[in-house]
This record gives sequence, structure tokens and C-alpha cells, in this order.
Amino acid sequence: MDLSHIPHSPGVYLMRDASFSIIYIGKAKVLKNRVSQYFSAGADKTWKTSSIKLLVRQVEFIPCESEREALLLERELIKKYQPFFNRLWKDSKTYPYVKITREDFPRLFLTRRKTGDGGFYFGPYPKVELVKKTLSYMTSIKLLNLRKCKYNFSEKEPLNKGKIIRCIYYHTRQCPAPCDPRRISKKDYASLAGRAVDFFRGAHAGLIEEFRKEMKKASGTREYEKAALYRDFISSLEHISEKVLVKEISRGELGGRLEKAGALKLLKELLSLPKLPAHIETFDTSSLFGRNAVGSSVCFVNGRKNHSHYRRYKIRLESPLPGSDDFRMIHEIVYRRLKSLRKAGTKLPDLLVIDGGKGQLGMALKAAAGLKLKTAIVSLAKKFEEIFIPGRETPLALEKDNPALRLLQEMRDEAHRFGVTFHKKLRDKDLFI
Repeated sequence: MDLSHIPHSPGVYLMRDASFSIIYIGKAKVLKNRVSQYFSAGADKTWKTSSIKLLVRQVEFIPCESEREALLLERELIKKYQPFFNRLWKDSKTYPYVKITREDFPRLFLTRRKTGDGGFYFGPYPKVELVKKTLSYMTSIKLLNLRKCKYNFSEKEPLNKGKIIRCIYYHTRQCPAPCDPRRISKKDYASLAGRAVDFFRGAHAGLIEEFRKEMKKASGTREYEKAALYRDFISSLEHISEKVLVKEISRGELGGRLEKAGALKLLKELLSLPKLPAHIETFDTSSLFGRNAVGSSVCFVNGRKNHSHYRRYKIRLESPLPGSDDFRMIHEIVYRRLKSLRKAGTKLPDLLVIDGGKGQLGMALKAAAGLKLKTAIVSLAKKFEEIFIPGRETPLALEKDNPALRLLQEMRDEAHRFGVTFHKKLRDKDLFI
């Protein structure tokens, strides 16, 4: 089985048998390493692994941005498709949420059920122990010190009638004790609850920074156990602060993500790339009669838009290279982008896609050569949707429904949209000068 196209990134893999049924779904921190383990000579010899290896005929994968996203996606897919060899999630087990109730004196606890009862839910959190550790510590320093008892104040009204039997948390002072007005007022307790809600909404950057300073201080005085404790608390807080979107995965969405993964594999084969082009940047230029000339580059990671790497350029045309402005503009924006990446010490994209034909491709290659940088570069010409590849005499023409071509077109069109929006903004600004 050829596994060379599988990326070195987090993700989920799906194994299918001869009837195309999904028999196993797994997640990995590094997809290539994990899937390869199934087919290596020293593979685990358990009945499950041996059976999967015997039955599997196709492996599909969905790259993810992080290991945590992969973990959550794996859970949703297993619950949806119920593969034969997946036992862990068949009981509809879910990751826990932190819940803060809507009561006169709110409670805070972990729950695996999210209901429409008006309470505040935060999560879900895959690493349960980290969350428990955080809650324990935050309680010990009185930062999230809400009551632990299940007493129903609204029904029994102990504050009015004085009939409450106080619990162990009260006597050991592990609770702010709203059952005793001498300890805390309703107003002050509401402030505690509000602070807890703010904390789980993300208002704890200052606390993380404070822990970092304490960790460094403890390490400097060789209190390594104390430093390790702060390190663990920082890890716990960072886990809680991660934002993850959890949603039902539709068959259409799953199909789309698998198609993107398949398109990347096709691109690798068609363009003879050394590895899967997980990181692709696409370049386009835009102008009107030479005025307000702009360039744009957009980034796709694992077939999906990564807006943090989008860039816009005002064209300077300082290059002394001969040729039309279109060619020189491409040279300029590719040169500026690659130079910026080199200066930052950032890894280069696996593939650059240029909007244009052979001339634009040549200018992009010159830009990379001028910086002594090597990365794969191709161009996509609009008229016949042909792909120009360095060293190839004739352009590559693909069928209109080819997934690789569709992905290239999507990226090219996105670069064009992004550039035109910027150009229009500059043009409109000129009208009012």
C-alpha cells in the first residue's frame, strides 16, 4: 500500500474494506507515522491490528489544524459511522463540559450532558485530568470557589428559616458558605460566580503570565518541584483557553474534506512533488490602466483557507527586469513574499501557484532563484485552465471535474477575489482625493 502521500500533520484516518465500508477510524498527532505503523514489519500483533491489516483496502485521511481538533473530529465520526473495530466511543461517551448553574447561588462542576437549562457551559475538554487539576487549584486559591453542595436554596429557603444542616465543606471552609449570611452576602457570591464565568470565557491571560513569572522565579532558586507545579498549571490553563468548534459532521462535509485530501494527493502525483503540498500559497495581481496596481497572496493549509497568511501588496515596480508590467508585478510580489519568509526564518510553502501562463511562471521562478530559495512553483492560465510546470514543454490539461484542478481553481479565484477587493478599496479612495 502506497502511503507516501500521507502528510506529517495531525488528522483523522478512515480505513475501508473491500466493500468500501468504514471498518476503523483513528486519530494521530502525525498521520504518516501512525498509519505507517499498521503496515510496518514490527506492527502491533494484537487481534485488532492484525484483523484491520488483513481487511483494509483503502485509507483516507482528513488533515486537522491540531491534535485536539483531530481528537474531537475522531469522536464525532466514530459516533456517526460506528465502525466495527471502534469500541471506545460506541457508548456515546462525550467529553466533559464545565457547567456553572443559573441559581440564586450558582454551582460549578463537570458534566458530560449539555442541556438547555439556561446554565453556562464551557468546553468540551478532551484532557479531563488537566481540567480537574485546574479546578482543584483554582478552588484552593479561592479564585473559583463556588459551592459544591447540591442544596436547593430556592425550594427550602434555609436563609429565611434557618433550618439548614451545614455540610462538611462548610465546616472545613472549602466553600464560601452562602448558607451562612455571616460568611458571604448574596451580592458578593454573585460577584464570585461572575468571575468564574469570565474566567472560562478566557479572562485569564494575566494569570498565565503570573504563573510564568513564578515558574521562572522558582527555577532560578532551584525549587524545581515548585517550578514543575507552575508549569503544569500553565498547561492546564492553556488547555482550557483553547477554542474548539464542535459540530455535527454531515456526509457532505466529510466528503468535501476527503475530496480535499484526495486533491492534494493528486497534485503531488501530477506535479511530481517530493511530498504532499499541505501548505500552498497562490499569487495574483490586479490593476486598471496601470493605476493602483496591487498584488495578493492567499494561503491554503491542508486544502483549507488560512487567513492568517493572506498578504496584500501595493506594487512598486522597482524591478529592473525587462517585460510587461504583468510579468514584473508577479516577480515583485513573489520576491517580497519569499524574502519576508526567509527573513522571519519561516518554512517555505510546499507549493506556489501563480495566476497566469508561462511568462508569469518564469518571473516567479526568477524571484525564487534571486533569493537562492527552492520551492515548487506552477502557474494556472485562465483561458484553457492549463497548468504550466517548470521543465515541461506543453502545459498540463486536466478534466474539468478533476479534484486537483478544482482545488487550484478555488485557490486562484480566492487570490483574485482578495486582490480585487484591495484594488477597489484603493480606487475608491482615489475618487475622494
